[in-house]
Amino acid sequence: MNMTFRWYGRGNDTVTLEHIKQIPGVKGIVWALHQKPAGKVWEQEEIKEEIEYIQSFGFHADVVESVNVHESIKLGNAERDQYIENYKESIRNLGAFGVKVICYNFMPIFDWTRTEMFHPLEDGSTALFFDKTKVENLDPQELVRTVSESSDLTLPGWEPERMARIAELFEAYKEVNEEKLWKNLAYFLNEILPVAEAVGIKMAIHPDDPPYSIFGLPRIITGENSYEKLISISDSPSNGFTMCTGSMGASPENNMVQVAKKYASRSPFSHIRNVKIYENGSFTETSHFTSDGSIDIKGVVEELHKQNYDGYVRPDHGRHIWGEVCRPGYGLYDRALGIMYLLGLWDAYETKREYLI
Repeated sequence: MNMTFRWYGRGNDTVTLEHIKQIPGVKGIVWALHQKPAGKVWEQEEIKEEIEYIQSFGFHADVVESVNVHESIKLGNAERDQYIENYKESIRNLGAFGVKVICYNFMPIFDWTRTEMFHPLEDGSTALFFDKTKVENLDPQELVRTVSESSDLTLPGWEPERMARIAELFEAYKEVNEEKLWKNLAYFLNEILPVAEAVGIKMAIHPDDPPYSIFGLPRIITGENSYEKLISISDSPSNGFTMCTGSMGASPENNMVQVAKKYASRSPFSHIRNVKIYENGSFTETSHFTSDGSIDIKGVVEELHKQNYDGYVRPDHGRHIWGEVCRPGYGLYDRALGIMYLLGLWDAYETKREYLI
């Protein structure tokens, strides 16, 4: 297990690499050029500058999250081929500097969706919260305001240039159902996977968050059937998954221990976090501690250990604790606690194995 920490870059994060270096066991930084609009080529010089800065603190920069997919590619419109060519060039440029994994998603319009950024929990902390009932009756513009006003820092998937076109995009997606979105994903993958394979990069698609349709938009990476369908598109070793226990696990239909057992070998990158799911389908982020949520985090880590998982792992959306002011879900303290819990589980399973031997 190669422990990493997501970082949003100099001047764009309340957390610094000096802070992250003090968390035991962290080997790498999960990074991106967050100011880069979707569809633009990531140039070699800007990649080199960011990677060298990360490496100057003793971290590797093997994982990028994310190289965002332009909406034209998801929509399959006339402009998609140029944006796919730009994406290929970004893959080549990242491969030239040793990047091993690119996490991406294929969610229409919105990336992750929450209705509250700082929902109060019983222990006095706050966390991201998804009110399923509210979303069913919510104007998407209201959701955009809620998310956009929550932070002055960039929020992946909620870029201002994309949100400015939200009415236009909703109109465009009226012509796109799940079947068409799958076809557009297959077209994209068949174009980019040979390039990724040639430069030694694994593409790791992130599950939809939440893993079901919202606002009538199609969602396609939602569970085991989705993984099987993705595998059927291409058997390239560069065609993989980001196994996110919190995103896919937000649906009670998905047993994340079984998902780990079956698909860990196809998942070069894993997000391990916990959520508490309520009877009406709403959910909130919790600590990573197994008993605080609905996901069997102990079982997921045990399954990864059984398979000698050597992929990249990071903690995900943390609570906001001890008065920390930070990007919603991405403070230092609770994610550091999450790392120590995950590494503690791994060490315990390692000790158990050694004892049995």
